[in-house]
Parts: sequence; structure tokens; C-alpha cells
Amino acid sequence: MPDAPMPSDDRIKAHLMTAQDLGRTLDRMAQQIIERFAPEAAASPPDTFALVGMQTRGVHLARRLQRRIEAQTGLELPLGLLDVTMYRDDVRLRLEQPEIQTTRIPFDVTDREIVLVDDVVFTGRTGRAALDALMDRGRPATIQFLTIIDRQHRELPISVDIVGREVPTLPGEEVRVRVEEVDDEDGVWLVQAPASRPSADDGR
Repeated sequence: MPDAPMPSDDRIKAHLMTAQDLGRTLDRMAQQIIERFAPEAAASPPDTFALVGMQTRGVHLARRLQRRIEAQTGLELPLGLLDVTMYRDDVRLRLEQPEIQTTRIPFDVTDREIVLVDDVVFTGRTGRAALDALMDRGRPATIQFLTIIDRQHRELPISVDIVGREVPTLPGEEVRVRVEEVDDEDGVWLVQAPASRPSADDGR
């Protein structure tokens, strides 16, 4: 399921993060990942850790985290791209042909410490789909979930390990995380979606 853009009929209720805020949040998250490296481990973090970005914006956020970690440590963590469309529990209920994006994980996930990166977590259903997709590829040592915004309102018992900001939302509200690579700007907005349009998906 592709991420929702900022439809012109959305009514902006709050500007939650500026570009500077998002940058500072990613700096802090990169540091939190580095703190998870075991200093006494025999193997180097690139051999034991990996970042997996969820399509679409999670991929770009994961790539930014990869660059920040490399700038601070000199270590380049492996980076994977994951599309969970076919693992969603509602894929067969949708009438439209699903748009499948690239999944490319160029490393063995078995026994790795995986950091799964998404822009927004809401009901937990997209996170559940991502877990299924990763487990189909092997048996990771751990999977930790990182997200810029946690909207809460879980429908499944999915928790977040590293979160940029918790934003409780009301029915009809959605969160838009925008990144330069896709949207030509960085930032996070809380919007009131028109009642005629159903909520975009779990991620928003």
C-alpha cells in the first residue's frame, strides 16, 4: 500500500514537525540504534545489524539513518527495502489491483538484529504484515520497530521500540510524513481528511 500524499482537500490542523525537527529526530534515532551495538561483540555491527525500510517513505528514512550512523561511527549498516502489500490482511478485500513496489533485502536476515523503519504506525496491521514478510526470509535474532510518528489506536499487539513522537489522533484525523525524496519537502502534519474519503491505511 503506497503512502498517502497530501491531498489538496485535506485540512491542516497542526504542523507537528518542521524539516529541522525531523532532522533532529533522525539524529536522535541514529544515536539510539548505535547504543544498541554491543561494544564487546566479536563481530562488527555491519555483520550483525541491518536496517529495513518499509515502502515508501520508510525506505528514505532508513537510508538517512544509515548515513547518519556511518557519519558517527564509520560503519555502513546493510539496508533493505520492503513492500508488505501482499502480506496485508486486507489485500483480498480491496477491489483495486494492488500496486507492488520493490522489495530488495540483499543480506541473510537469519540471526541478524533488524531495525524495521516506517514513517507512521497506527493500528499495527502494517507492522504485522512486515513481520510476516521478514519471517518468510529467515529467522532474525531480533526485530526492533522504529517509527517517526506513533498514532496509537492499536488493533493488534504491535509495539514500537524507537519512536520520534507520539501523537494521539481522533477519528478522521491522519498524519502526513513528507520527505524531500518523494514530496520535495520535509515535515510532519496532522490533517483532517474529508469524510467522503476513507482513511488511507494503517500507516497513516
